[in-house]
Amino acid sequence: MPSNHDLIRILTVDDHPLLRKGIAALVNGEPDLKLVAEASNGEEAIHAYRSHQPDVTLMDLQMPGIDGLQAIDSIRREFPEARIIILTTYSGDVQVLRALKAGARAYILKGHVHKDLLDTIRAVHAGQKRIPAEIAAELADHAVDDHLTERELDVLRLIGEGNSNKLIADQLSIGEATVKSHVTNILSKLGASDRAHAVTIGLRRGIIDLDLPQK
Repeated sequence: MPSNHDLIRILTVDDHPLLRKGIAALVNGEPDLKLVAEASNGEEAIHAYRSHQPDVTLMDLQMPGIDGLQAIDSIRREFPEARIIILTTYSGDVQVLRALKAGARAYILKGHVHKDLLDTIRAVHAGQKRIPAEIAAELADHAVDDHLTERELDVLRLIGEGNSNKLIADQLSIGEATVKSHVTNILSKLGASDRAHAVTIGLRRGIIDLDLPQK
């Protein structure tokens, strides 16, 4: 039996209490792992990390207030060696890239928790990185894509909120012809057949987030 000094100490961050409870049961059932703290949002995560300085942190992305990416950025600015695993339902390549750039060491889909979580925690604690095969394939598929500009992202978000070209032009203080040009570029870059298809692709890949209720 490992001593307390040898245990891998874990912080879990998720706004769903049932998921945190399930993770606690999984983790605390292992002789070499120990859950030392829980948080339900990014702000709590930052405070909990400071207080406990865990060996590994499990971080959800979509949370009220400070989200997972912002929390990772804040934690790693203060603790550059923090080892963080993203735990999410989102598999979009853009979302994954943002998380990895923010400093995450691994990415687990919530549907794979029982299969992958324990091994991933141990691997990350040992200094490794882990990305599931299906997510790696998605990253490879879009590696050479043209990225949307900031203005194109604004337009795509506003399309997703149901705005017409005229309303988008008014909100962004640009001409309607300019909006149409942005829409044409968006469709081309995303390989979308129409505006609705572009929004669907944008949400699936994590390019935009319309604060939808599902996680």
